[in-house]
Amino acid sequence: MTKRSALELDTLTIRIPIRLQRRGGRKLIMTPEGVAASARKPRRDDTLIKALVRAHRWRRRIESGQAKSITDLAEQEGVTDAYVCRLLPLTCLAPDIVEAILDGRQPKGLRLAEMLGNGPLGWEEQRRIHSIPANHTSSSENR
Repeated sequence: MTKRSALELDTLTIRIPIRLQRRGGRKLIMTPEGVAASARKPRRDDTLIKALVRAHRWRRRIESGQAKSITDLAEQEGVTDAYVCRLLPLTCLAPDIVEAILDGRQPKGLRLAEMLGNGPLGWEEQRRIHSIPANHTSSSENR
């Protein structure tokens, strides 16, 4: 027997039970229960990031006097007062939540629609509601 045919006889076959599932036009590989799925790659939510940036910019404009009120700011920006009022609370998010959003590490289902409006002001409550673990922050860092 030649050296090449000896190598071909020693083939190892590995079987991994998986199933394919369609979601939104994409095929996903579903692993068997009990097997940890690979960690997902960070995916930035540009809509959420844009809203965070806009809210902080608007807050600076109000605090600096460039806009005299929320109504004045809304007129300058070409949006409604209600929209400004819904975005401004984003400036009160816990720093680690903002960091997770900017890094693309926010929970998979977290969307801007859930973040808008009058959310909780306490950072621990924000983390609990949005399912974001605390980054080893001390209670003195909590608002």
